[in-house]
Amino acid sequence: MTNVTTGLKRLQEAARQTVREVWLAGGPPLRPTRRAWQFDVLAALTIGIATVYYGIDNAGNVVVREIAPGVERVIARPNGPGGMAFMVTLAAIASGALVLRRRYPLAVLCVVTAATLATPQSVLRLTFYAYVIAVYSAAVYSPYRVATLAALPVSILLVSTSGNSVTPIVPNEYIALLILVPMAVASVGLRTWKLRTDEGRTRLSALEREQAEALSRAVEHERARIARELHDVVTHNVSVMIIQAGAARKIMKTSPGQAGEALLAVEAGGRAAMTELRHVMGLLTMADEGGVTGLDGPTAVPAPQPGLDQLETLVGRVRDTGLLVELTVTGPPFPLPPGVELAAYRVVQEALTNTVKHAAGATAAVTVEYGPDRLRVEVTDTGGHAGAGAADGNGRGLIGLRERLAVYDGTLDTGRRLTGGYRVEALMPLEAQ
Repeated sequence: MTNVTTGLKRLQEAARQTVREVWLAGGPPLRPTRRAWQFDVLAALTIGIATVYYGIDNAGNVVVREIAPGVERVIARPNGPGGMAFMVTLAAIASGALVLRRRYPLAVLCVVTAATLATPQSVLRLTFYAYVIAVYSAAVYSPYRVATLAALPVSILLVSTSGNSVTPIVPNEYIALLILVPMAVASVGLRTWKLRTDEGRTRLSALEREQAEALSRAVEHERARIARELHDVVTHNVSVMIIQAGAARKIMKTSPGQAGEALLAVEAGGRAAMTELRHVMGLLTMADEGGVTGLDGPTAVPAPQPGLDQLETLVGRVRDTGLLVELTVTGPPFPLPPGVELAAYRVVQEALTNTVKHAAGATAAVTVEYGPDRLRVEVTDTGGHAGAGAADGNGRGLIGLRERLAVYDGTLDTGRRLTGGYRVEALMPLEAQ
């Protein structure tokens, strides 16, 4: 269930991130295509050549403007080599910055705004057209929406209050062009904005689908894990209880004392099953803020999973059914990850359960070998006749064991022995101790 919770949190975080990108950041920085780069370079060259020519052609000229009826104002334009160089520099900076208008729109707006503020009132056409394009580019292409909404009014306010009118005198033959071109550019900008918005929505939908699929896979994995746990817990303990109950029934009249011992073993097996079932149910009902609701009510923490230190108890319960079992541990024991210990414990549990069900009257041997780089668990039996519950087997237990071991890169080898009986061997690699 932890995987499901983690998946939900990731989906929520991804949704919040997408909202931040679309509404606050406006999406990731634009990566212009090669064609877009070529268009911007061509546009910058065109505007640059036109404005530089305008600056050179008008150096030293005098502008006469009518500021009131019958009142004219004479404005001298920059002249001389210094004035001409100044105008050419302003035109080159303003138009040249447009090459980067898609990639760095806010930076371009700042540069062009500075150039516009530095442009004399008599030659505003040097930077006016570049300024209009820079404002448009910042509004359409900037990925930082909040910064853009703050920068645009400030830029326009600075230019409009600096003493330089942003509406320079334009020859009449250019008026239609200046109306149609912005309309066309605005249409293209709206289309670009729509495409980017649709792309953001598509990306969010794809992300939601991926997260839903990941959650579905996590749920399936969790179900499979729980099914393996329930199978291992129920099958082993119920099989032992069936054997003990059958023996008690047969000797109830002739040996009441032994029948009583068998029934005590049945009771112990039932208690063991309840303990492990309580743990599994605790995992299912674990609260988000800690604590577990088990079969007997809330508890502080779930019961610990069985490990290799409980093999003696497991083997003892199996011996109570009448199966002779020998437990051998080789190599110095050392602490193992809980998951590895649980997997090894389940291997022994499943193998002994199968022996009880399918090899009644046999003897079994359990070997646990601690190696420097691996853990080896082997369970063998000498063979016998099928006991009670043998017909209920479906092979699910061994399949579950292989899945458990695969999580830790372990392997499971099973098969009949040449000398008779059956052998189950599990190998799990370990980190260097």
